[in-house]
Amino acid sequence: MPYRSTEILPHGTGGNRTPIDVVVLSHDQRHVRRKLLHMQHDDVVMLDLKEPVQLSHGDLLLAESGEVIEVIAAEEALYEVTPRDRLHLVELAWHLGNRHLPAEFEEGRILILRDHVIRDMLVGLGASVREVSEPFHPLRGAYHGTGHGHHHHDHG
Repeated sequence: MPYRSTEILPHGTGGNRTPIDVVVLSHDQRHVRRKLLHMQHDDVVMLDLKEPVQLSHGDLLLAESGEVIEVIAAEEALYEVTPRDRLHLVELAWHLGNRHLPAEFEEGRILILRDHVIRDMLVGLGASVREVSEPFHPLRGAYHGTGHGHHHHDHG
């Protein structure tokens, strides 16, 4: 049975509701307004929102039936970029921002999608770069709508 959802319950606001299923989405798939989403156990949910939102790991899609479907951030092929120090981090962030690349910033590291040209540039700038696979939560740009757009660093 297909489900329909017109409301998002941000992570932590769903009370003690137990999800009936999950949708696993990459960072770019989590920016949605109206889309058919495939759940992990072969059912579908039609998400039909009034405006685009950036879904976050742990958000709940509230189905018209009252049931909820949990949003899970998919693991993605990323580079973990480690600077020499804080000033170097600012320099690296400037170069990435100048290229309008999605990036997640954490204490002591930057995560970006894998791109060998960018990797070579970062290594040339003195950064340590290694391949990782984990959920990706890039910052939303200043010119993008934020929807309910909260940002999480809990990767569990």
